[in-house]
Amino acid sequence: MNQSPEFDRDYTTVTEVVGDRITREALSMLYTRYETAAAFSGGKAVLEVACGAGQGLGYLAKQAVRVVGGDYTERLLRLADRHYEGRIPLVRLDAHRLPFRNQSFDVIVLYEAIYYLVEPLDFLEECRRVLRGRGVLLISTVNREWGEFNPSPLSVRYPTARELRQLLTPRGFVTELFAAFPVSRDSAWAQIVGLLKRAAVSWGLIPKTMKGKELLKRLFLGRLAPTPPEVFDGMAELHPLVPITDTSVVSDYKVLYAIGTLRRGAASNGSER
Repeated sequence: MNQSPEFDRDYTTVTEVVGDRITREALSMLYTRYETAAAFSGGKAVLEVACGAGQGLGYLAKQAVRVVGGDYTERLLRLADRHYEGRIPLVRLDAHRLPFRNQSFDVIVLYEAIYYLVEPLDFLEECRRVLRGRGVLLISTVNREWGEFNPSPLSVRYPTARELRQLLTPRGFVTELFAAFPVSRDSAWAQIVGLLKRAAVSWGLIPKTMKGKELLKRLFLGRLAPTPPEVFDGMAELHPLVPITDTSVVSDYKVLYAIGTLRRGAASNGSER
């Protein structure tokens, strides 16, 4: 594992790691993320930025010709390294300045992390530099316009669907937007839980760590499942991505996806690292 200087933030407490108990829906979100990325990874060189404890790296490696995982938090990379035992290269990095040569990858994945970036435009410029022509950038984020949205305590800003397009398109990406995991209003219990969660968010009562949230999830959302060390086929329900045609307000879905394809000739010609 690549060694780096000390970084000033540790994201372990806000990241799902092996053994954390999560809802079936969260497990489905995890599976859907990496099944989506796997569809773009066949025979490609893939970089996952903010890979966390690396649960998706092995799944992508089954399709890709090369996979590299990078994260800001050394503790998370050590958890990934403990599982993969050197099979997948891991690099400690800052997403604002990627330590790779120009046009090194075909696919870059940034899942559930864009809201931690102080300058997301710097990251996108780095993606332009590091991606090859027609390279693909995959981003997923919790939807800020969802009524029960609860920001991470370490977050900077969550982009809306419209803001995702505004970030990617001027940087040379042909951008497609999708939503997933529709908000359920089918039962009285779902409505009650939604009201309670909105009140807890408003009053600042939601715990700040993944571990702290487990009890509340168990009480209100039922049986929890352990986070696996590696994503595997059929581990949970796979949810379809629904194309977003109107970005004015997207409030009926919990998760947003942006899939940006770098326009031919838009790759950066900056100096190599």
